[in-house]
Formats: sequence, structure tokens, C-alpha cells
Amino acid sequence: MNELEQKQLPNATAVLVLGIISIISCCCYGIPGIILGITALILYRQDKVKYDLNPRVYSNFQTLNTGKILAIIGIILSFSYMIFIINLFTTIGWEALQDPEILQDRLNGW
Repeated sequence: MNELEQKQLPNATAVLVLGIISIISCCCYGIPGIILGITALILYRQDKVKYDLNPRVYSNFQTLNTGKILAIIGIILSFSYMIFIINLFTTIGWEALQDPEILQDRLNGW
């Protein structure tokens, strides 16, 4: 099949963009990064099925794979940051995070 006749996978660019944004948004308490990463993986799976049926028709499978890798990295970073935040709240406490004097006392107590 001629390269001019090849099609683009419909969600490849969306998967790539969602993967990038999931990495960027991992610092927003982790939740947006996880949601965007999972959405990217769902879209990836839909396009992967189309690609597996007829791989010669589509030309941008590498973009789809890159988006998948970025989405997985975004999910891992977001989940790690969310665990860090939960650990911070449980060990130091919300009131210490709001009051610098209490925070200093708790940090000196360690």
C-alpha cells in the first residue's frame, strides 16, 4: 500500500496529548494525572484494536505507543505523589500544615 493511502489512527494524537498532560498534572494531588492517564490508556486500547486488525493501513502507530508510555509514566507519578500527600497529612496533620509554629514543633520533634 502506498504511503499516501495510509490512514492515521483517530486517537493517536489524543493519547499523546493526554499522556503529556497526565505527567504535567501529577502535582495536582495526583487525581487529574490518574484520570487523564487512564483515559489515554482506554483510547490507546481502542486504536490498538484497529491497528491489530490491519497494521498496514495506519501510519502513526509510533505516536500511539509514545502516548501510552507517557500515560503510564503519568499514572505512576500521579499515584506516587498522591501517596506522598496522604502520608504527609497522616504524619504531620492538617493543622500543622496550616500553622508554621506547629509545623516547626512537629518537625523538631522527629
